[in-house]
Amino acid sequence: MNGAMIIYILGQVLRIEGALMLPSFFVGLIYGEKQGWAYLAMAAVCVVLGTLITIKRPKNTTIYLKEGCVSTALCWIVLSAFGAVPFVLTGEIPSFTDAMFETVSGFTTTGSSILTDVEAMSYSSLFWRSFTHWIGGMGVLVFLLAVLPMAGGSQFNLMKAESPGPSVGKLVPKVGGTARILYVIYFGLTVLEIVFLLLGGMPVFEAITHSFGTAGTGGFGVKADSIASYSPYLQWVITIFMILFGVNFNAYYFLFFGQLRKAFRMEEVRWYLIIILASTGIIFATLLGTYAPFEALTHAAFQVGTIITTTGFATADFDQWSSLAKTVLVLLMFIGACAGSTGGGIKVSRIVAFFKSAFREIGSYIHPRSVNRIKVEGRPVENEAIRSINVYLTAYMLIFCLSILLISIEGQDIITTFTSVAATINNIGPGLAVVGPTGNFSSFSIFSKWVLIFDMLAGRLELFPMLILFHPTIWKQAFQRRARR
Repeated sequence: MNGAMIIYILGQVLRIEGALMLPSFFVGLIYGEKQGWAYLAMAAVCVVLGTLITIKRPKNTTIYLKEGCVSTALCWIVLSAFGAVPFVLTGEIPSFTDAMFETVSGFTTTGSSILTDVEAMSYSSLFWRSFTHWIGGMGVLVFLLAVLPMAGGSQFNLMKAESPGPSVGKLVPKVGGTARILYVIYFGLTVLEIVFLLLGGMPVFEAITHSFGTAGTGGFGVKADSIASYSPYLQWVITIFMILFGVNFNAYYFLFFGQLRKAFRMEEVRWYLIIILASTGIIFATLLGTYAPFEALTHAAFQVGTIITTTGFATADFDQWSSLAKTVLVLLMFIGACAGSTGGGIKVSRIVAFFKSAFREIGSYIHPRSVNRIKVEGRPVENEAIRSINVYLTAYMLIFCLSILLISIEGQDIITTFTSVAATINNIGPGLAVVGPTGNFSSFSIFSKWVLIFDMLAGRLELFPMLILFHPTIWKQAFQRRARR
């Protein structure tokens, strides 16, 4: 195991985090808040510590897949731990566990919160909460890959470990070039949303923070009622951009470079839009007796968009809706957005491949001698890819069931317990009952919060980078190499 390179990457991430904390300090200066100085102090600590770690560049910069997974998991843990400290220093979240929960929820773009009065937070901290969504949406290591040269397939192994979805493809021959293209698309869409929100009369600070939350599909808001008090125009702008950020970014690359045929042939995107339209139609029908038609359509589209993209904003207390509407939303929690987007969940591509695999298996019982290849977007899917999806779903269910078992120890009702795990492992934000759109996670015990912190990290990193940290061989190899030195 290339431990020296893993530590070097951790140092680089700390330096980046230090630089990313500076905007919160400047926000504090603009609004005349003393809390901003906590972000400046922590930024200095991160930059100094990161610089000390990275003074000497390792001779061997090669990163294999196992090192990529370990690096990614440790980077996200360190990123969250240091990012939580300003909340404690300002006194706005005195408990480190609560601060860690809030920060992990931000970086993993989950949006679950322990805050009971978000409007009491300083502008500096509100900006940092939302900015963590934007940072985590595309991934800090993806940004690192755009500027840090590494040998061989090292960059690809890091990108594969951090990027959401069953597979990672290179848009251009070099991974660094792919990372830069992704960030250009990401930044461009974010700026475009800010412009549309400003045109609708939203204040500048709120337009920026809500765009960060939408872009990262995170859902931290700056008001207690999330998006409910904003105009229908602003709600529709956020709805549209949530859906856009849930699309596989490869589609935008193809559209930008005029490869329209490739963009419109993406089967995953088609199914993603079909699921959104069908779900919106069902929920719209259930809301017609409660709201006027246009208001019902607005609420239905917004809630479907926010749940399937795992953003977590809300315009209504959907916990009060009919059982059918809530069932549809819970199912969307698990489906999630497209692979290669900023959304969470299992991902539409995996769901499509899984159902095609199931239908092929049923067909083999009817026609034992037939040979049917699973195709996605017109291309055959290798058995190794199907095996990988099945392993992922198995690991997902094991973690999900174990988390429910552990959370149930503190005696919350079954709906709260079930949806709290679903909301965190799928990086959604709100669940139902106690953790519904008008509730929060403050009532959970310290133990349960750490279980949910793990779930948020595991869900964002596609499970295996976090699971590999528990494999004894990894640490055995690390200690053996250190002993030889």
